Amino acid sequence: MDPKLIRNRHSDDVIRINDGLTRCSWPNEDDELYLAYHDNAWGVPEYDDQALFAKLILDGFQAGLSWIVILRKEEAFRKAFHNFDPHILAVISDEELEQHMQNPGIVRNRSKIKSVKTNAQAYLRLHQEVGFANYWWGQVGDRPMDRQRKPDEPYPTKSELSEAISKNLKKRGFKFVGPTIVYAFMEAVGLINNHVITCHCHAKCINKIKERR
Repeated sequence: MDPKLIRNRHSDDVIRINDGLTRCSWPNEDDELYLAYHDNAWGVPEYDDQALFAKLILDGFQAGLSWIVILRKEEAFRKAFHNFDPHILAVISDEELEQHMQNPGIVRNRSKIKSVKTNAQAYLRLHQEVGFANYWWGQVGDRPMDRQRKPDEPYPTKSELSEAISKNLKKRGFKFVGPTIVYAFMEAVGLINNHVITCHCHAKCINKIKERR
C-alpha cells in the first residue's frame, strides 16, 4: 500500500493521510482515485454547460449505488455516450441505447440508459431558454452556498432547495433528478461547499469561485 494512503482518523468526519492534510472522511476506501476526486474535483465550482450536463447524467446513474462505482466507470460512460455531447445524445437512436444493455463497462439499467436521450433533449430546451450553467448558478444567486460544515455535523442528503429544483427539472422533462440526486450534484459541482471547514479543500474551493456577470 502507498504509505501516503495510511489514514489516521481524528474525528467522526475528518481524516488525515500521511501527507499532513486534513480531509472529509467520506473517501474512506484507501482508494487513490477516490482521494483524487475529493481533492481535485468534488466541490470545485463548475461553470461549463456540458461538464455540468455530464455530471448530472452520471449522478443519475449513481441512483441506488455508491459514487465510487460510477467514478470507476466514468471513462466507459464517456466512450459509450459520445463524451456526453447533448447534441448527439438528443438524437441518438433507440437501437444504440439498447445495445448498451450489453455494455459491461457501464451501469446496465434500461431506464437510466434511456434517460440519457430524454435528458439531452431537456438540456437543449433549457439551454436555449436560459443557459444550463445559468440555470444552476441562478439557483444560488451566482455564489456557492458555503455551509461551513463542522467536522461532527452529519451530511444532509437533500434540502428544500434541492426538492424545489427537482420538481422544476421533472416538469422540464428531466429523469433521475430526485432531490437527493440534485443535492449530491450541487455539492459535487460546487454550488454548495460541503467540505468540512477543517478540510484543506474547503478554502481551496472558495478560491476557485468565479465572478459571474
